[in-house]
Amino acid sequence: MTESPAEYERSLPSEIETTDDLDGDRLREYCGVFGVFDFPDAAAITALGLHALQHRGQEAAGIVTFDNGRFHGERRLGLVGDHFSKESTIKRLPGVAAIGHVRYATTGETMLRNVQPLFAELNTGGFAVAHNGNLTNAQTLRRELIQEGAIFQSTSDTEVILHLVARSRKTQLVDRFIEALRSIEGAYSLVALTNKKLIGARDPLGIRPLVIGELDGKYILASETCALDIIGARFVRDVKNGEIVVISENGLESLEPFPPQPMRPCIFEYIYFARPDSVVHGRPVYEVRKAMGRELARERRIFADVVVPVPDSGVPAALGYSQQSGIPFELGIIRNHYVGRTFIQPTQSVREVGVRMKHSANRCVVEGKRVILIDDSIVRGTTSVKIVQMMRDAGATEVHFLISSPPITNPDYYGIDTPQKEKLLAATHSIEEMREYIGCDSLSFLSVDGIYRAMGEERRDPIRPQFTDHCFTGDYPTALTDLAGENRAQLSLLAEAS
Repeated sequence: MTESPAEYERSLPSEIETTDDLDGDRLREYCGVFGVFDFPDAAAITALGLHALQHRGQEAAGIVTFDNGRFHGERRLGLVGDHFSKESTIKRLPGVAAIGHVRYATTGETMLRNVQPLFAELNTGGFAVAHNGNLTNAQTLRRELIQEGAIFQSTSDTEVILHLVARSRKTQLVDRFIEALRSIEGAYSLVALTNKKLIGARDPLGIRPLVIGELDGKYILASETCALDIIGARFVRDVKNGEIVVISENGLESLEPFPPQPMRPCIFEYIYFARPDSVVHGRPVYEVRKAMGRELARERRIFADVVVPVPDSGVPAALGYSQQSGIPFELGIIRNHYVGRTFIQPTQSVREVGVRMKHSANRCVVEGKRVILIDDSIVRGTTSVKIVQMMRDAGATEVHFLISSPPITNPDYYGIDTPQKEKLLAATHSIEEMREYIGCDSLSFLSVDGIYRAMGEERRDPIRPQFTDHCFTGDYPTALTDLAGENRAQLSLLAEAS
C-alpha cells in the first residue's frame, strides 16, 4: 500500500529537513553588482540598476560614490526600494561615479558590517569593491592574513580581496588589484571604484556574469543586461572570462593578465538565477528556459490534460513543454506576490496552511484533470510536497511532476546557497523514493545532455564541459581549498543589532 505524503514524510530519516519556510526550499540568488563612471546623478542611475538586479539578492543593498575628492557610502539591510528610492538618500551620495551591490548572504552573516560595497583607505587613496560570487580559498587566505597582522571587520570573503590589494607592493592600484586576484580561487565578478577609475573583473572561467553597457557615451558595468535595459543603456558586450576592464576619463582599457582558458559559465544562470528578460552570453534566458521545457517533453511524454507551472520559476519551461507536447498550458497555481518570508505564523494550524499564503490552486483549471506540474529544480523537496498536495486538494485526478533540470546531487561553493549534501533530496534518495516522498504519480528530471541540448550544444563534453554544472555532475571546475583544509573555524563572535 502506498503511503500518503504525510506518512512518508514522517518515515524519512532525520537528515531530510521538513521546514515551513517555503523560501528555504529554493536555491538562493548570489548577489548583483552595478557600476557607472562619469555620469551625472551616478547614485540615482545605480539605484535603478540595483532595482533591476533585486532578484539576485533581497537581504541588503549598498552604494558608494565618489565626488570632489571624497567617497560617500550608504549600506542598508533590506530591499533597494526601501532605502534608495528616497531623494534624501540619493542626495547623500553625490558624484559622477558609483558602484552598487545587492546581496544575499551566501557567506558571512546578514548584518550591516557585511553589506557591500566594502571600502578601505589605502596609501594610494580610497578603494571600494563589490563582489558577486564566492571564493573557495577565502578562509585559508583570511587565516594567513590574520597571522600576518591583518584586522578584519566583516565575515565576508570580499574583505579578503581588500586586504590582498592593501598589502601588495605594486605602485599602481590596478597592478595591486591584479596581484590580489592571482591569489584567489573560486568564482567572482567584481566592480571596484577609485578616485579615478571604475574597474570590472571576472574570474578566469567566467563562472559569474558581468556585462558592459553604454549610456550617452559613458560606460556601465552590471551583472545582467536587464540592469542596462531599465536605464536605457545599450549592451556593448560581456566582460570576457579572466578579463579586467578599466574605465577612466580615457575610455575603456581591457587587460587579460591570466592564461587563457575555455569559458565555463554557471548553468544555473539560465535555469534559475538570471531574470527571464536578460541575455546571458548571447542566449536569451527566456528562450533557453522554454527550450528546456521542449527537451523535457521530448524525453518524457505523458498523457495528461493540462500543463501547470509552479510560479514563477516554472513558467517558461512549462510553456515550452506545452508547445512541444500539444497539451494546453494553464495557470493552475496563482502566486501571491505580497507575502514576505517574515509573515507571522503563530499557531500550528496557520503554519500548516502556510503554502497557501504564497501559492493558491486555481481549482477551475485542475479539478478533474490529469495535471503535469513543471518546476525548474528540487532542493529539499518540502515545498514540492505541499504543491502536489494542493493540486490533489483542488481535485486533480493525477499529478505528474516534471523538473526542467537534472537532479541536484551536490552542493555549490561558488555563490549559490545550497544545503549540505545530506540535505539535498536527490543526493540521498532514488527517483522512486523522491516520488513517494513528494506524493506525485510520476517524477522525472531533464537529463544532463538534455539541458545541454537546450543550450544549443549537441551534448555535454565530459573532457571539457561547456558549463559549470557541478550541482548535477559533481565536476567542480576549481580547487576547493577551504573545503579540503576543513577551515571552518568560527569567523566572528560579535553580534550586531539590525
